[in-house]
Amino acid sequence: MSEQPARVQGIRPGLQVRGLDRGQTPIADWLCACGVHERATGRARVQELLARARVGACPHRPAEQEVAA
Repeated sequence: MSEQPARVQGIRPGLQVRGLDRGQTPIADWLCACGVHERATGRARVQELLARARVGACPHRPAEQEVAA
């Protein structure tokens, strides 16, 4: 028997960035519409995540399965 990933309801997909003040470590959290979560810590990794995270376009599944947002 395989374990299924937990499904969280009530949390909207999106991108959140915090720690942008001087002396703080930037942290970004991205919850994709398909439910995949990614976290980036540090300026370079946050910038990389911001460059590829897209609202309304899921890179985790084929384009023909995407649903309009």
